[in-house]
Amino acid sequence: MNLAQSIVTPHFTSNSHITVEFDAEMHCLWCYMHSHPRPSFNPEQLKSLHEFQDELISNYHQAEKLGGVPIDYFVLASKAEGVYNLGGDLELFQSLILSRDEEGLRKYAKACIDVLFQNMINYGLPITTISLVQGSALGGGFEAALSASVLIAECGCELGLPEILFNLFPGMGAFSMLSRRVGTCMAERLMTSGRLYKAEELFEMGVVDVLADKGKGVEAVHEYIRRHRRASNGFNAIQRVKDYVNPIQYDELLDITEIWVQAALRLDKKDLRMMNRLVGAQNRKASEQKPAVQPVKATQQLVSV
Repeated sequence: MNLAQSIVTPHFTSNSHITVEFDAEMHCLWCYMHSHPRPSFNPEQLKSLHEFQDELISNYHQAEKLGGVPIDYFVLASKAEGVYNLGGDLELFQSLILSRDEEGLRKYAKACIDVLFQNMINYGLPITTISLVQGSALGGGFEAALSASVLIAECGCELGLPEILFNLFPGMGAFSMLSRRVGTCMAERLMTSGRLYKAEELFEMGVVDVLADKGKGVEAVHEYIRRHRRASNGFNAIQRVKDYVNPIQYDELLDITEIWVQAALRLDKKDLRMMNRLVGAQNRKASEQKPAVQPVKATQQLVSV
């Protein structure tokens, strides 16, 4: 069963790590993350996202040949209440660093940027990518949120890059994306502070594009789409200009991951102890999760291909 046929099913999922829903009225495809045992980017979560992305692109082109594709927007969100994504798989990092598995670190980093880059370039399709943050987005979770063309976050949500606390840096695109949004000086400040920022602060800085009232994130997405549709020609042209003036190249991301790999291998026992404390914090956050609000129901089939 392919994506074009499957997304009409309210609980379609590539596997247990994501759920995909299609909102026919808004022409919007939603992808909800719900990785386990922690809401972070473990290899299984990355694999499921990568497979879904490949399927989306393939089916889009197939359905286009059959008369049109009603997907104009793609939203990456989370089904874990209070958590968007807590970032990298820190337990895996520790294991790879302790075993001096350089290739393992490199493979993990590449898997991350492979997924994020597709979102950065809107899948090479005429769609608008949106991140909806309704909870904590830390480290790689923040990078995932930044990878969309539009970042919508609810008031009170915390976003940040804590990697400097264990003597590392966010190496899967944070600087590339932040520097293009707010400049290199502010990007460096956000990366080196080690603190968590409220969505309200990041909205004032220009990192968050749309600030939604708490609990009103889905409504904010709908309102953004309605406003975007009214002047979609202009908005889409502006996005093309932004991509032309400040393009993000895959090779740039890949080269930066190599810097990250070498930096990770230089971490000492003290750094790893701090990382382990953050693993504990991730575990506690995961144990506090409650079932999230039910996702948008699918109401219309695309084109069967």
